[in-house]
Amino acid sequence: MELKNRNLNTPITIVSIAIPALVALLFVLPKPDLHPGFDIRILPLFHAILNTATAVLLLASLYFIKNKYVKAHKTTNLIAVALSAIFLLSYVTYHALAPETRFGDIDHNGVLDAAEKAALGGIRYFYYFLLLTHILLAGIIVPLVLFTLLRGFQNDIPRHRKIARITWPLWFYVAVTGVIVYIMISPYYH
Repeated sequence: MELKNRNLNTPITIVSIAIPALVALLFVLPKPDLHPGFDIRILPLFHAILNTATAVLLLASLYFIKNKYVKAHKTTNLIAVALSAIFLLSYVTYHALAPETRFGDIDHNGVLDAAEKAALGGIRYFYYFLLLTHILLAGIIVPLVLFTLLRGFQNDIPRHRKIARITWPLWFYVAVTGVIVYIMISPYYH
C-alpha cells in the first residue's frame, strides 16, 4: 500500500508518546556505568551544532517554499528531520550517561547555594523560562513534524500547509532556544 493511502496516525501517536516518556525516564533512572569509548562531554556542543544546522535548514526551507522551489523545500526538511533524529539519539545517550548539570552551579557540587543564586541574579529566570518552553515545545513538536511530513508525502498540500504554519515556528523556536540554552549552561558543564 502506498504512503498516500496509509493511515499512520497510530504509529505517529505511539512515537510521539514514547519519545517524551523515554526522555523523562532518563532523569529518574540511575546512570549505568558505561563508557562509550569517547568523552561524552563533547555531546552538548554537538547538540548545539545540530540545533543550529536545523534552524538554518528551516529558514532555507521557508525560503524555498515561498519561492516555489518545492524539491529544495522537501530536501531541506528531510535533512532537518534526519538531524533531529541524530540529535535525539545523541541527547538520549548523553543524558543516560552524564551527571546532571545545574545552571549556575559554579563549584559543580550539584547544589545551587545562595551565593551562586545571587551571582546569577535575574538571568536565572530567563534561563529557566527558555529551558521550560524549549522542553515543552520539544515534546509537542514531535507529532507536529511527523504529521506535517506525512501530509507532504501524501501530497495533501492544503492540510500540509495548514499544519506547517503551526509546526514551522514552533520547530524553529525549539532549535534556536536549544542553542541559547546550551550557550547559557555551557560554563557549568564539568
